[in-house]
Amino acid sequence: MENLTVTTLAERPELRSALWEMPHSWPAFMDHDLVANALVGLIAEEFPEHVVVATDADGVLVARGHSVPFSFAKRQGRLPDRGWDEVLLWAVTDRRYGETPDTVSAIEIAVHPELQGRGLSGLMLGAMRDAARERGFAEVVAPVRPSGKHLEPEASMQEYAFRVREQGGLPYDPWLRVHVRAGATIEKVAPASMTISGSPAQWREWTGLPFDATGEVLVPGALAPVRCDLAGGYAVYVEPTVWVRHGL
Repeated sequence: MENLTVTTLAERPELRSALWEMPHSWPAFMDHDLVANALVGLIAEEFPEHVVVATDADGVLVARGHSVPFSFAKRQGRLPDRGWDEVLLWAVTDRRYGETPDTVSAIEIAVHPELQGRGLSGLMLGAMRDAARERGFAEVVAPVRPSGKHLEPEASMQEYAFRVREQGGLPYDPWLRVHVRAGATIEKVAPASMTISGSPAQWREWTGLPFDATGEVLVPGALAPVRCDLAGGYAVYVEPTVWVRHGL
């Protein structure tokens, strides 16, 4: 895209406060993941060289990408079933205890809603890969949240992740397709990548849905049904994602 400047936050530290002021399209209920709430804010402080930012001709932030370095060798090269939540915990723990990182994991790429659909997410993915390569890393992994899965919340993620288009054999899902076109391979499903729990009353507040019966609830934007247990007084969303690996 024209008239965009893409850098790292380390190069543009004045954009730190703008990271969370930028409009985005994440579902509101995702603001209640406890791991994210505790740790995502640390990325800009601890790993600014792995945060990529895009500004328009007026200097306004229009896209952001968070990633974190971690020690893959320490985990025997095994990508976690608890995907997004666990790799973020790994990165923060490794930094705290002085472990030497050997791999970078993407955490988030967000694009201003008015600019979505113009290829900016792929541009940010490329910038994230470049930032890792420039710092000597040979691989980027990503617990990808497939962009079209919310339209099929009851479909198996295992089937959906490896579904391909008839022509060309590329992934059926648009966001997975961007990763594969960039050179990634689809590794495995992370079945419990993010877990968000709360009372039925909280879920009513987060979604505007009644949550008045025990069973599965289809929530707009969710990749899988939310399980509601009225007798137990809780509802739980367990989000699956898809691990991909990018060689650099």
